[in-house]
Amino acid sequence: MAPVANNAESLLVQARQAAKRAHCPYSNFHVGAAVRCDDGSVIDGCNVENASYGLSICAERVALFAAITQGKRPLELAVSCVDAQTDAAPGSRMPCGACRQVMQELLPADAKIHIDGVGHQ
Repeated sequence: MAPVANNAESLLVQARQAAKRAHCPYSNFHVGAAVRCDDGSVIDGCNVENASYGLSICAERVALFAAITQGKRPLELAVSCVDAQTDAAPGSRMPCGACRQVMQELLPADAKIHIDGVGHQ
């Protein structure tokens, strides 16, 4: 379990740190995510790629699934792609459709989602 993050910036810092652990030999995009849970704890995750693309998993789902498996209730999410260019379009930094579906089901309707380089959604 990761240290407690009390605000959006500290949650993004944790997501950036998680991105450094990504296994991304195909895309070379290191993505990290951090989830603040109802007990104040923070669970993070990174993307893990596989040569069989469909077996890869995004950082957002790793972090959310890890929180659930630990019996925690996710409340807030931060996502960072540390390899994104500073002038990258905001849309290129957004979670994929699979992650959005998981976020819809596992986060509360009023959850804040912080996208590094984009802002709060």
